[in-house]
Amino acid sequence: MVALGHLNIPTINMRRIIAGLWLLLFVCTAVMGQGQKYTLSGTIKDANTGEDLMMAYAVVVGQAGVGTTSNEYGFYALKLPTGTYDIQFSYIGYEPIVKTVKLTKNQSINIRLSPAVKQMEEVVISAEREDANVTQNNAGAVYLSPKSMKDLPTFGGETDIVKAIQTTAGVKPAGDGSAGYYVRGGGLDQNLVLLDEAPVYNPSHLLGFFSVFNSDALKGATMYKGATMPEYGGRTASVMDIRMKDGNNQNFSGSGGIGTIASRLTLEGPIVKDKGSFIISGRRTYVDMFLGLSDRFDGSSLYFYDLNMKANYQVSSKDRVFVSGYFGRDKFGFDDAMGIDWGNATGTLRWNHIFSGQLFSNTSLVFSDYQYGVSMGSGEESVGLESVIRDFNLKQDFSLNLHPNHDLKFGANVIQHTIQPGNVVAGAESGVNSTKAEEKYGYESAFYIQHEAKVGSKWQLNYGLRYSMFHQVGAGNQYTYDASGNVTSKKYFESGEVMAFHGGFEPRFMGTYLINDQSSLKMGLNRNYQYMHMLTNSTSSSPTDTWVMSSNNIKPQIADQISLGYFRNFSNNMYEFSTEVYYKEMQNVIDYKDGADVFHNEHLEGDLAYGDGKAYGIEFMFKKTQGRFTGWASYTLSRSLRQIDGINRGEWYASRQDRIHDFSLVGAYKLNDKFTVSGNYMFYTGDAVTFPTGRQIIDGKVVPVYSDRNSYRMPNYRRLDLSLTKIIKKTPKFESSWNISLYNTFGTENAYTISFRPSEDDPQVTEAVQVALFRWVPSFTYNFKF
Repeated sequence: MVALGHLNIPTINMRRIIAGLWLLLFVCTAVMGQGQKYTLSGTIKDANTGEDLMMAYAVVVGQAGVGTTSNEYGFYALKLPTGTYDIQFSYIGYEPIVKTVKLTKNQSINIRLSPAVKQMEEVVISAEREDANVTQNNAGAVYLSPKSMKDLPTFGGETDIVKAIQTTAGVKPAGDGSAGYYVRGGGLDQNLVLLDEAPVYNPSHLLGFFSVFNSDALKGATMYKGATMPEYGGRTASVMDIRMKDGNNQNFSGSGGIGTIASRLTLEGPIVKDKGSFIISGRRTYVDMFLGLSDRFDGSSLYFYDLNMKANYQVSSKDRVFVSGYFGRDKFGFDDAMGIDWGNATGTLRWNHIFSGQLFSNTSLVFSDYQYGVSMGSGEESVGLESVIRDFNLKQDFSLNLHPNHDLKFGANVIQHTIQPGNVVAGAESGVNSTKAEEKYGYESAFYIQHEAKVGSKWQLNYGLRYSMFHQVGAGNQYTYDASGNVTSKKYFESGEVMAFHGGFEPRFMGTYLINDQSSLKMGLNRNYQYMHMLTNSTSSSPTDTWVMSSNNIKPQIADQISLGYFRNFSNNMYEFSTEVYYKEMQNVIDYKDGADVFHNEHLEGDLAYGDGKAYGIEFMFKKTQGRFTGWASYTLSRSLRQIDGINRGEWYASRQDRIHDFSLVGAYKLNDKFTVSGNYMFYTGDAVTFPTGRQIIDGKVVPVYSDRNSYRMPNYRRLDLSLTKIIKKTPKFESSWNISLYNTFGTENAYTISFRPSEDDPQVTEAVQVALFRWVPSFTYNFKF
């Protein structure tokens, strides 16, 4: 097995980088041209549904490198000198349109692109321009649409955009059946997951077997794992920006599916044709219905549901409003012995305003609420723990078109965080006292500015600066602790009074150099601050994980990352290849001290340890995008290490997410117009874990003696999934198909947990017991669309 050693790489000098970016930001990088200039602007939409087309192209024919792309709302703007131009509007899978424009004043032209009439005998797995892998300035970014995943194998028949992204280079699943993931050595909490700009703190259903994202309601998802644009902040590893569909503003339509585990239904249509639309999408499992068939599970419950809703309306030619929401809930209970329930609720109110052909504004008011509860017993003997995380976010973004090759983006936001760490709710006969934990309050705010520039025909630059701040405020008590975790002082702060402050500059840079039409080099560099932290003792996301905010004791986590990649396309963009190397330094990483009390601990901050981390690796991705056979293969060779005082004698040790090898192979083959077979194979190195190496008897009790932190490995993980899809009927008005999937085809018993117990044959001998979640999971789903 190949392993990466500890690289001796110089520390990233962020002060020099910040100074350089300030200089770049305020120095003009190109001559803006002579004479009067006017702006051509408008929106680019799907002609059949009215959906905004994000990242559609508007380019000047005959002038290489002169053009732009539409933003998240389909808006584009081009500032050009007086003259007559042929402008080509295009988007992959759609018929391009060329408009001749005589530009003697500012003009607005709205474009409607129609899907390509000729249906090729191929599956295109990208919603981007065919050569976007090479030409776009997006180091470390991954984009997926629901269409690109429709033929992939599924768990329980449910297509999952998060599971699909877990098969790409640099993104590693947290565990069997988990919706969590690790990105370039970061932890689960270091990934920001946004649904229409609203953060989703626990994006999982059924204890992690499904994600909360119903693909029928989604437009697409972009994962930023390298350089992140300055408009994003709050996490140190990655951002997954998921957008819901706007709804069909031309005709009423619907889609859905009936499966062995869950069913779903999506309806969409115009509010007023060409002006407004809505979409509503629901999904529910019915595992609980089958539990009632067995006396063994009488009184038990196991189900989830989610509901997506969105509406938008064109108030005027310059104003458009959106309102969207997500509501989901999970409930798991075994008779009266135990119960867990959790749920997310998000809401987003957005206002798009066009001040001029050059200046576009988006104002958002965002709400996010995550609640969970754990209970044991029933009636007066019950004991439960309840907790809440709630955010309110006011966000303002502007985009300004300065020139065909120069765009400026800037904005600000402020988030109010409220954490209810956990209330104990106990019955009168439980023997436990009900308690209410002290709520924690904080304000996270930021300002940013970024410049997107094309320099000549070879260079594309995106650079900027973000300044973020965090204020922990009262009312509440502030504690300080000694090295042993004992309270040394206590101070009470009134409501709104600042208890702790943190902040800093976050420089961001992305650059692309086009070697030729088929290849490019991409570089990314960024610093990220993280003020909200999740503490967990499990290998995958759990509804009972504890979230804490930065305070006088907990400093913000900081990550500095640099990456360099080579991108190459072959055979008229049919094949894509990329490789990226990265190195990341982390400050103020958090871990539990040895022997920490992790459950409902008022002084949890005293049981935390802090230190440094580093992660580095190389990623390979090979993709085939056209033809009967499409798919991709990804491989990552990497390390993720930590150094924390008080753990492992202060020496470097492997973090839980240290996966040396990670390999995925995904493919779909279209047999004919009706049948498609697909498969997904995954292999990765087992998680780093701490196991007992012996035991000793203290006061007549057997106490285990543990190894150094994370010095052992879980067994390597491997799994093959297969799927068969048949199109039953396909007409302009109705489409139906069925899908058969077999999850874990070989029945590999991958370890979910390993525990230790005295041997039944010889109690003096300790034996390891491995638990696997499942071997084979077959599923059948009937899908329809009208």
